[in-house]
Amino acid sequence: MEKTRHLPVLLKEVIEYLDCRPGRIYVDGTVGNGGHARAILEKSAPTGKLIGLDWDEEAIRRAQENLSAFGGRVNLFKKNFKDIKAVLKSISLERVDGILLDLGVSTEQLEDPKRGFSFRWDGPLDMRMSQETKTTAQDFLQKCSESELREIFWKYGEERWAKRISRAIVRQRQSRPIRTTRELAGVIEKSVPRHREKIHSATRTFQALRISVNEELSNLEAFLGQCEDLLNPGGRLNVISFHSLEDRIVKNYFRQWAKGEKDHFPLFRLLTPKPVGASPEEVLANPKARSAKLRAAERLSKNSKGG
Repeated sequence: MEKTRHLPVLLKEVIEYLDCRPGRIYVDGTVGNGGHARAILEKSAPTGKLIGLDWDEEAIRRAQENLSAFGGRVNLFKKNFKDIKAVLKSISLERVDGILLDLGVSTEQLEDPKRGFSFRWDGPLDMRMSQETKTTAQDFLQKCSESELREIFWKYGEERWAKRISRAIVRQRQSRPIRTTRELAGVIEKSVPRHREKIHSATRTFQALRISVNEELSNLEAFLGQCEDLLNPGGRLNVISFHSLEDRIVKNYFRQWAKGEKDHFPLFRLLTPKPVGASPEEVLANPKARSAKLRAAERLSKNSKGG
């Protein structure tokens, strides 16, 4: 199987909105292969530093290899971005000058059959971002009731056929557990009407399972809840999301920060009143960038007014 190299999305825009400069400290909370991290380090040369987090052990290994040329300017941690405050504390840092989060699944994760993220290849129903996570997608399908599955598929996949799919899964597991990606995709395909949709009939269900297994939305909320205390005045926060559930959470936090509370000045200034998408040229070169949305904000000092 020929593998595709992962390309960092919205790279030019990320560097612009992070306002990378020498002598500053940046965090890439989803360092992956190190594509964004490399550009941040190059733009902040010679004295800028980067702290990279990723809870995928294989991603950390790739980042270590790809960023080795930057030496002591890089510090990598096998941690989830929700643990950002604890990571910074462990290296005696309270605040940084920029934070990036790219919430997409990497090409390497999607195209590795044994990870179980995609129905394009047959593999075990795993879907764990970190092997330290105990519950796999197969475990979820086996232990959840029909009503619980229906809620997961509707809430996290916005799947209109959630009721039919959950019923079909429960019926199937009564005779034999669903163990592989292709088995699950087959059950889904048989349970929903055939429509000429742009996406595969299993796409939304796979998304919902992945979000549930990795607690992606609660981790995002936990991360955002810490950000106001982790950025220096003038520090920038960039978040790239890929579906409406993520973007809605980010948008709500950003708007609340920019609005401020009663008798309090705003915490952030919005740099992107509307999310920034990929250019037609980038989508042509990297079709996976089509659904990417970047939101950026700047931390204000306690007595500053937003604008």
